[in-house]
Amino acid sequence: MPAIVTLLTDFGTADGYVAQMKGVLLGLAPEVTIVDVTHEVSAQDVDAARLVLERCWRRFPPRSVHVIVVDPGVGSARAALAVSAEQRFLVGPDNGVLSPALGCADTRVVSLPIPPGASATFHGRDVFAPAAAALACGVPLEALGSPYENPVIRSTPEPVRQDDGAMRGEVITIDRFGNAITNLRGPAQGFGVWVGALHLPLRHTYAEVAPGETIALTGSSGLIEIAVREGNAARRLALTRGTTVMLRPEGPST
Repeated sequence: MPAIVTLLTDFGTADGYVAQMKGVLLGLAPEVTIVDVTHEVSAQDVDAARLVLERCWRRFPPRSVHVIVVDPGVGSARAALAVSAEQRFLVGPDNGVLSPALGCADTRVVSLPIPPGASATFHGRDVFAPAAAALACGVPLEALGSPYENPVIRSTPEPVRQDDGAMRGEVITIDRFGNAITNLRGPAQGFGVWVGALHLPLRHTYAEVAPGETIALTGSSGLIEIAVREGNAARRLALTRGTTVMLRPEGPST
């Protein structure tokens, strides 16, 4: 089975940057299967890319190679990395975007050399794509670079337990539907969600409320999210990354 290479970037598709990376990959590894995870991460939003990667990298089969290029420090002294973890590979900048794979028990990390003539503004094409192609063709990780210690790790803030048993969490990302995904884990039987003064009982599906109504439920990632059925919760409630969301025990008078 040909190896799979996935691409996750903030490039968009208007300017041909993604096509250049694909051209390099196919030129060096003609049999590879390329999967576009997304190219619509907001520009330079490392944390948003990290969260997308966290949700999907283990969903691909062993030997898959994930290329992540959200790289505001491109051309600087930041390292370029290749990572092996849980029988998969990841390639990208050392800015925390690779964090989902950096805490695994079997993680190995190497620093990739920057080839002579590589563009200082396009390591996705000139550094990461060739490294991904090599891994897809079976080149050992250690043959690509030198062992690298202490890569940058970024993490999602943990909810904070309050004295009354409530959990104080926050919005960590907004998806394209306007759903506000929090760092609170569900399902949480016997608890309700508060956004400011707004109380939302936890539901199981969007269909449990009428179109246009606001709802809290556990999404596919296992995290509690705030949504508006067939609408945009972030816009309606002025929710942004970092907005406080409380998970409190439901009481008789709630």
